[in-house]
Amino acid sequence: MISLHQSIIVSFCLAVFITLPVSAADMAAGEQKAEPCATCHGPKGNSSNAQTPTLAAQQSTYLANQLKAYKTGDRITLTMLAMTANLTNEDINNLAAYFSSQKPAAKAGGDPALAKTGEAKASMCLGCHGATAQGNGQFPRLAGQHPEYLVQQLKAFKEGSRKSGTMNAITANLSEADFKALAAYFGSL
Repeated sequence: MISLHQSIIVSFCLAVFITLPVSAADMAAGEQKAEPCATCHGPKGNSSNAQTPTLAAQQSTYLANQLKAYKTGDRITLTMLAMTANLTNEDINNLAAYFSSQKPAAKAGGDPALAKTGEAKASMCLGCHGATAQGNGQFPRLAGQHPEYLVQQLKAFKEGSRKSGTMNAITANLSEADFKALAAYFGSL
């Protein structure tokens, strides 16, 4: 007969085992798959295009979720829909692991006066996006991201063309000036 204590231990071990990934992501395979991504996102995911996000050092879970959303059409950008069409879940996990392991090249920058204003407003973002805006699991890294790209995404959340209940609600109360200030601050990190 199993004691209550043993039963709890067995249940805990099963819960841990069930939540472990079946296989670890293969960063080398991700690097090979990432070659076409460099056209827009730059070498090793360091974008030099202000309209395209930097993927280097982005959260792996966030990247995988976004790639899956593009693949299924839940997030629509025609280029990304085409780029993800033939990716398997394993490919997506490998790409996410590869890009999340890369070092960001540099800060994207941003107007220093706007960044100072944005710093005062940023606390509302840091609860989800991490104390230094480094990202947190399913929440993306904002630090060092191109300000123009961040403004574009904040507008998309406010307009509803990009869906996320929390972000849609938060951006509803922000002005375009707020978007620019926050983006300048995060780009400066």
